[in-house]
Amino acid sequence: MSKVQSLLDAEGMKESEFLEAFAFDSVIPGICMTEGCDYTSDVEPDQDRGWCEECNKPTVKCGLMLMIGF
Repeated sequence: MSKVQSLLDAEGMKESEFLEAFAFDSVIPGICMTEGCDYTSDVEPDQDRGWCEECNKPTVKCGLMLMIGF
């Protein structure tokens, strides 16, 4: 399962719903990019190295960045 799909499942949304809900927010759900870790937290829209509380590493990436390919 992709990280995007894991994040969508955690939020209980489809991709279009996620984009509509968070496109203009200042805090966006993000997910840890480490293989096997699906920790999620709210991050800034441009976050690509947010802190993962599970891995103790800067591996959380904003969901919007994942969906648009950054």
